[in-house]
Amino acid sequence: MSVDRRALASALWSRRFIIGVVAIGLVAAGLALAATPRGKTAAATSKPVSSVAAAQAARKYVYLTFDDGPSTYTPQVLKILRAYGARATFFEIGQNVARYPYLTRQVYQQGNSVQNHTWSHPDLRHVSAAVFRSQVQKTDRYIRAQLGYTPICLRPPDGSTNKQVTRRAAALGKKIRLWTIDTRDWSRPGTSVIVRRALANVHNGSVILMHDGGGNRSQTVAALPTILRALKARGFGFTTMSCT
Repeated sequence: MSVDRRALASALWSRRFIIGVVAIGLVAAGLALAATPRGKTAAATSKPVSSVAAAQAARKYVYLTFDDGPSTYTPQVLKILRAYGARATFFEIGQNVARYPYLTRQVYQQGNSVQNHTWSHPDLRHVSAAVFRSQVQKTDRYIRAQLGYTPICLRPPDGSTNKQVTRRAAALGKKIRLWTIDTRDWSRPGTSVIVRRALANVHNGSVILMHDGGGNRSQTVAALPTILRALKARGFGFTTMSCT
């Protein structure tokens, strides 16, 4: 049987072309797989930032702060915070740290922040530079002895501050941190009033002032679960204050 040489050559050329195209495709696929992270598909790597990450970035936070402790009410506050997965910042008085060092450690070990509220709660606007320095640094020493770090935040008692207080604090490496919502729970106005004040006008970044020391804080303890439930229902999380 005679064979058409031209037809045979054309068939061979077509076959080689197809094989070449397939080979190029396989190489390209291999390069794409190599560029794709292990365990991921090429489609997955082209997706935008995950919705979970976006939700976390957009989450609202409030800062719960407690002054004048530690005291016998501090463990009750800590128990409630733990039950709701909340963290807070405790501005502690040096004298109380000296009296209840184990409570200061407990506050910190539970993931909360411990900061400076002076040694004996004076009005820092009306003390000498030497007294100011002693009030702050002595408290620092007692907190550092329990926790191994020196507080950077300073909350002047009663929020009493001025340019001189700010300047003296800065000279000691401190940054003043006050609040935006005052529950005035120290006056014991009633549990429902404390709740109402804590929740009024709250927004992302609000700093809520309450007390775990300095007197009878049973109303604060009673109000705290309701406050936490309401804030969580509004989509708020709870984190500690930063002084960096």
